[in-house]
Amino acid sequence: MTTIERLRDKANSLPQSPGVYLMKNAEGTIIYVGKSKKLHNRVTSYFTGNRHNVKTSRLVSLIADFDYILCDTEIEALALENVLIKKHTPKYNIRLKDAKSYPYIKVTSELYPRLFVSRERKGDRAHYYGPYSGTAPAYAALETVLKVFAIPSCKRQFPRDIGKERPCIYLDMGRCIGPCTGKVSEEEYRERIRHAEDVLGGNIKSTVSDLEAEMLTAAENEQFERAAALRDSIRALTHLLDKQKVVADVRVNRDVFALYTSDCEGVLAMLAVRGGAVVGKNEFILSAAELTSPEDALSLIVSYYDGQENLPREILLDFPLAEEDLTLLSDYLSVGSRYRIAVKVPERGDNRALCDLAMENAKEAARQNRLTGERENRNLIRLSELLSLPEPPHRVEAYDISNVGNESITASMVVCTDGKLKKSDYRTFAVKTTAGADDYGSMREILTRRLSHIGDGSPSLGETPDLILLDGGDTHVAVGKQVCENLNLEIPLFGMVKDDFHKTRAITDGEREISIAYEQGVFTFVYNLQEEAHRFAVKNTMGNKMRTLTHSSLEKIPGIGAAKAKILLRAMTLSEIKHADADALCAIKGVTRKDAEAIVTYFKQKEQSAKGKKPC
Repeated sequence: MTTIERLRDKANSLPQSPGVYLMKNAEGTIIYVGKSKKLHNRVTSYFTGNRHNVKTSRLVSLIADFDYILCDTEIEALALENVLIKKHTPKYNIRLKDAKSYPYIKVTSELYPRLFVSRERKGDRAHYYGPYSGTAPAYAALETVLKVFAIPSCKRQFPRDIGKERPCIYLDMGRCIGPCTGKVSEEEYRERIRHAEDVLGGNIKSTVSDLEAEMLTAAENEQFERAAALRDSIRALTHLLDKQKVVADVRVNRDVFALYTSDCEGVLAMLAVRGGAVVGKNEFILSAAELTSPEDALSLIVSYYDGQENLPREILLDFPLAEEDLTLLSDYLSVGSRYRIAVKVPERGDNRALCDLAMENAKEAARQNRLTGERENRNLIRLSELLSLPEPPHRVEAYDISNVGNESITASMVVCTDGKLKKSDYRTFAVKTTAGADDYGSMREILTRRLSHIGDGSPSLGETPDLILLDGGDTHVAVGKQVCENLNLEIPLFGMVKDDFHKTRAITDGEREISIAYEQGVFTFVYNLQEEAHRFAVKNTMGNKMRTLTHSSLEKIPGIGAAKAKILLRAMTLSEIKHADADALCAIKGVTRKDAEAIVTYFKQKEQSAKGKKPC
């Protein structure tokens, strides 16, 4: 019996009930999660006939087994599918990037709420606005509301920090109302937060109307400074409105989704319409391997709205969904909402025009992504030609060594796949067995440790690089090639050579230098990779060094742990502790006579050792 026949028989035994199914490959890895109102019909369709598109056929060819979970209702199945996709991140599911990849603006639930950009949504009582397509638009939106409503941007927490420190210059500039002074009531502060949340939610026109009413009241009461400040806020928000494209009646609040797919790529585009104007957009790039059936698109929208508040009353889709799926999506999103959320696929009129506009954005995002990919492919092709590689490298790894003196020696590994940095695969190595600031010995150690993991199945380290680039010249390359030879690996390995101005000028194979100075695309690619490896190494080295500076000297003393070291450093500086006598140290609450004598002995021995004398 073939695998398909065996799976078909198993699928035929499934009930006609709602549920979730999990497709697995030969290794038992879950490669696809789906849901259905009738499990039997949906799962058997994978193994009956050959009427599948290319992507589904590819999936079916990899299925070795499947599991399923029965649910009471289709809404329950939809919710469970969303949870399982996030848990297992199957290769063949359409999914947005990890939640950390898209920034939100978070408004905390404290008495005096704070606003800041966050890359993760927690299950707290805070309000989240977004996701934004990148950090730049997120910080731009945050800066706008902080400035317009004079909300503090510092890290102080109120009411805890009221009166503890002098107000900063932002109070004098009119950029902050100064809750730290104690003169701002909780009600006044929360009113500003409410206006800020209205703007972040897209309701700018109603906020402008409220501010205009406040301005008139302030003017009538001869509070001219307050009126002037409100006037400036109104102007800033009006300027923001002027930049938005009006596409509908001012009462219209809706999100519009369009899904563009081709054989090479896919894009989910979303337009946010608030107060009749387009106030934001997001475009999510989908890989060529991901499926694009209506069921997958439904799951993708559920994932997008997961945990969001302030959903629009209406959602428009550019792509067709069965009437029962539209109802399901509407029911699911309406749960916990104060109102019914309508989901529609318009065929004509203004709503159809909005869907067409969303599709234009999706196609343009796909075009830009394609151009970027082509540019990166050209760079990889040219790099492979310069280095005489058999084919363009898929996975490139770059290494750098960073140290502060003879301590905190750290090596970085940054990874680039198909021309794009893959930060989830970055790794750092603390140099353990190499003594002192020996760059060559450190490189030998970390390459041996890294390359010995190839094929062991561990994330990132288990993969074989197609090209290794080392920050250094011929000697580093010789070290790297010796490591590869010792491990019986044939991996192209080169050094990135810098000029006197710390700019990459050439690549060396250990015997000759290959100039890239006049190869602009290749130069930019290699330079950025080298700088990223250096940045990542320095970042981790300094982090290790700072941890050493804060506690290692004292914690080396017998009987002194982290808690007691903190007590000492609160009472004295490290320099004062080094020169203090036992009586002075005993005067610190929590420090015993035994501790004090151990500290005095330790630093006395260290001083004598530094002078080359033996302790008495």
